[in-house]
Amino acid sequence: MRQLNLQALMTKASGQAKYLQLTSAIRESIKRGLLTAQERLPSARELALQLSLNRHTVMAAYQELIAQGWLYSQPRKGYFVSKLLPIDSSDTTQQLADKKQSSGFDWQFTRAIATPNLESSDSYPYNFAGGTPDVALFPFNDFKNYVSESLTRPNIANLHYGNNAGFPDLIEQVSLYLRRTRSLTGRQILITNGSQEALYILSQLLLNEHSSVATEAMGYAPAWQSFRSAGANLVAIAQDEQGLIPAAFEQAIIEQQHLKPIKLLYLTPLHQYPTTVTLTMARRHQIYRIAQRHNIAIIEDDYDHEFHYRCQPLAPMASDDPSGLVIYLSTFSKVMFPGARIGFMALDKQLSDAVIGYKTIMNHKVSTPMQDAIARWMKSGAFERHLRKVTKTYHQRRDFMTQLLNDYKASGQVVAFNEPDGGMAMWVEINQSAAQLAVKAKNQGIYLQHEGLFCLPPHQNQDRFIRLGYAGMDEEKLKAGLALLFQAN
Repeated sequence: MRQLNLQALMTKASGQAKYLQLTSAIRESIKRGLLTAQERLPSARELALQLSLNRHTVMAAYQELIAQGWLYSQPRKGYFVSKLLPIDSSDTTQQLADKKQSSGFDWQFTRAIATPNLESSDSYPYNFAGGTPDVALFPFNDFKNYVSESLTRPNIANLHYGNNAGFPDLIEQVSLYLRRTRSLTGRQILITNGSQEALYILSQLLLNEHSSVATEAMGYAPAWQSFRSAGANLVAIAQDEQGLIPAAFEQAIIEQQHLKPIKLLYLTPLHQYPTTVTLTMARRHQIYRIAQRHNIAIIEDDYDHEFHYRCQPLAPMASDDPSGLVIYLSTFSKVMFPGARIGFMALDKQLSDAVIGYKTIMNHKVSTPMQDAIARWMKSGAFERHLRKVTKTYHQRRDFMTQLLNDYKASGQVVAFNEPDGGMAMWVEINQSAAQLAVKAKNQGIYLQHEGLFCLPPHQNQDRFIRLGYAGMDEEKLKAGLALLFQAN
């Protein structure tokens, strides 16, 4: 901690007990922005020496501040300023906000866009965000050689404005990879700036204010935002322990046909987001036939196909698509790191041409050097070696998380879960408000996602489930993070 004049602030609160004076001084330092979120404070012994106080006085002040929500503690690490404070802003943050006040110009927005939540889970010591890979496992030293090759021996023709569909070598490598690992053939491959760009372009091309998108009742909010950006209505389809319910899908189609007809179904069949359920083969066939009958396209978001542990994963719905109605999306973000922003689509020729046209208007193409580097990485065989390594590691972490949760269950903690066949997270039922636990956890330096973040109205938020990502932390951190979480419980 920076040297602070706590003595002066304590003097202002004279007349109170010493520990309350210190409590007031530290709280005031936080409110003024002199102490910032997640900043470490001195140990009780160190601060006692600085202020000529008894160590127990400092301990009492720290405990009072923890109880009020201003501080949190981590075993063997110390005391830290909470990320979420009992106030809306400090004096410093208010001054910064004042500088960013609107100029008063009337921008006259033509459509409403939800303000994005820019909070990063990466700043938390224990990050249980589901779907976050462990960046420490990525072979940066190896990969930088392919980046270097792409810059030192480039194909000059590929550095110009052409190849809007993607870098030809990467398209070839992705095509070979999909054929070998997912039985996916006969489709146009397009490279995108992550899956989110693909979802946005598809929304703009296929939806408008007169159409609806059917989606799982609990799902991926950024996809919903893309659909809404085109003016589309969202229709929540009920799901159960086997995934989306086909009969509920068909009933929704019938109910919407004279209102805003359903034009698209957005689906995460391999590892349903967020519940991790794998959609059964029987239901896949039923859903496909319903979509076929009603001329509805399916967006299949296969965001973490590589990470399946119990057996070989089911082939994508797009691999058995006689009507050509499935649009297949996937990404390199889970295998590499989210900042890579490289995704891909596999789709029919007519739609492919339209997507390329729209993408050309938006941003023309994805970074050529990064595409080139990934293509070289895949061609060398190093990509699949890395994939085997991380799949083994995430499998071990899933098993370790299962054991930890079972141990807590045996010790009396009320938790219920089904071990997922794959993926990077677990869907866990608890016996208290999931939203309140998430807030408490943040003040302990823990980030987790609660059920309410994934519910699409009118689906009822039961406020009983949390999503615990296990891929992004090693076993030591998983164990320590869960210990703190159940301490907060």
